[in-house]
Amino acid sequence: MFKQTLILLTFIFSTAFSYGQSPQKFIDSGSVKNQFDYLINQSTNYFQEQKVVKNQWLLKLKANVNDTISKNKNTISIHKSNILNQQKEIDSLKNELSEIELLNEKLTTEEQQISFIGIPMNKAFYKTLTYTLILIFMGLFAIYFIKFRQSNTFTKEAKLTIKELEEEFEEHRTKALEREQKVMRKLQDELNKQKKD
Repeated sequence: MFKQTLILLTFIFSTAFSYGQSPQKFIDSGSVKNQFDYLINQSTNYFQEQKVVKNQWLLKLKANVNDTISKNKNTISIHKSNILNQQKEIDSLKNELSEIELLNEKLTTEEQQISFIGIPMNKAFYKTLTYTLILIFMGLFAIYFIKFRQSNTFTKEAKLTIKELEEEFEEHRTKALEREQKVMRKLQDELNKQKKD
């Protein structure tokens, strides 16, 4: 019984002693962990593994923890909202990117194709066709130019031959006219002679 009384008196004195000290104020600032550490360090020991904590400190700590949890929930809610908005923006940007990629692919395809007489064809084929047509037209032009030169030469030769023939014909006609005139004079002279006789 003496033991129990001693324990009870020790308890009363320790509680009175702890309350009898100058009242300490519970810290409101800092993180929840710092507040818990302060509470544990400032609480009084009651036997070996037990501590006595002021009720007002526990209530204050509870209020602070609730405030912190509420703030964290609000922060989480804001972050979730931001994440949702960013996800929507990412999805929108992905859609725009896919549209841009499709447009780029279309433009690349169109860039590598040329419409010739309403027929879409590859640029390489178009270049080959164009150069082939140019070479064919140049070949045809060369052939026609050579033919023209030959025809021109033949025409000049024919004109020269015709001119020579015309000159010969004119010379022959002149000679024939002179002969005819001589023959006509002779005939006239003979006719005149016969009339006189």
